[in-house]
Amino acid sequence: MAIKITEECINCGACEPECPNNAIYEGGVEWAITDGTSVTGDFALMSGDVIDAEKRNEPISVDVYYISPDKCTECQGFHEEPQCAAVCPVDCCVPDEMYEETVDELLGKKEKLHL
Repeated sequence: MAIKITEECINCGACEPECPNNAIYEGGVEWAITDGTSVTGDFALMSGDVIDAEKRNEPISVDVYYISPDKCTECQGFHEEPQCAAVCPVDCCVPDEMYEETVDELLGKKEKLHL
């Protein structure tokens, strides 16, 4: 499953540069599939919606850092554990129960993001 950042986040920013998918954003910042990936054109989100990869999307959080579940692969194919959780000083990077995915699904997402 994807990782989420809880409200306990202290906005230190340690997690953001560690994400190999550029899935972590500062609160209030719009996100796009194309940020830090090789995706262009249309992209199918987990919801089934298809959007332009360059489309700027509404922030998921305005107060604390957040992770786009459509870009989070739990670092599968890159590292042995989610790097955001490994570096978080307050342990606020936790599994997001709303997005249950198998390792194969996470690796498939990684392949879609990094052609």
